[in-house]
Amino acid sequence: MSNRPATYTTREPALHTDNDSDAQAFVGLEVQAAAEHELPAQPHAPIMRAQGLNVYYGDFHAVHDVNLSFGKNEITALIGPSGCGKSTVLRCLNRMNDLVTSCRVEGEVLYHDVDIYGRKVDPIQVRRHIGMVFQKPNPFPKSIYDNIAYGPKVIGMQVDSMDDHVEEALRGAALWDEVKDKLKQSAYGLSGGQQQRLCIARTIATRPDVILMDEPCSALDPIATSRIEDLMNDLRRDYTIIIVTHNMQQAARVSDRTAFFTARPDETTGNRTGLLVEFDLTKKIFSRPEDQRTEDYISGRFG
Repeated sequence: MSNRPATYTTREPALHTDNDSDAQAFVGLEVQAAAEHELPAQPHAPIMRAQGLNVYYGDFHAVHDVNLSFGKNEITALIGPSGCGKSTVLRCLNRMNDLVTSCRVEGEVLYHDVDIYGRKVDPIQVRRHIGMVFQKPNPFPKSIYDNIAYGPKVIGMQVDSMDDHVEEALRGAALWDEVKDKLKQSAYGLSGGQQQRLCIARTIATRPDVILMDEPCSALDPIATSRIEDLMNDLRRDYTIIIVTHNMQQAARVSDRTAFFTARPDETTGNRTGLLVEFDLTKKIFSRPEDQRTEDYISGRFG
């Protein structure tokens, strides 16, 4: 992939269900994607920010005071040992934790400077613009074609040709050449890696700004994992990607920035609260981390 900067045009969505000062109509934004070596220490004008993010499940404090910024057209990796809250943080970024009745989120998650947990924000619209790819491929029990067409139909997306739109999404997920002659066949007939790329195609079919990925390669073999990583590098041209991974080599290969989380045990209950330890450029995290805990984890001393 060329390091030559390219210009992309994106649209800032209105997330609110009624007219108010934050619920603006779509505004054209031109963003110049920088080459890797030109990345600033902190994202300029980040597309998303978590500020003072705390997550509770009932009385259990699952995540403590997380502050993160996510740069546009960048890949950010969230790493850390099991139980450190990184997947919980990821689900907060498109309100998936709303589906857990005991969950309470405090702080702000800003998308284009709009708090997605604001009183007037529609969570369905949040998920329309901030898509999610899960750990295990989860295609619908439908044809390959209908898996891609489902989302645009449900949200009422206006497309000139659904056939062209399905092809565009499948090409975007590097799957078109493998399935173009069997679009009416069940998605369950695809291999695991193909199913995961189908789920990515299904996500980008609704044209989100941000794609969240929760360990998208953990159930795949090395060849399929390599295909997904190559795909992520291609998708960054048009999307912001935030990925949770246990694979530190994967984080080092694909991400621009890395956030390292750890867990602090409660001495009385044994419950572990997730903490953000360090967030920086991936190259720095893996070569010159500032916190000893980060170095201990990356070097394999714990985790």
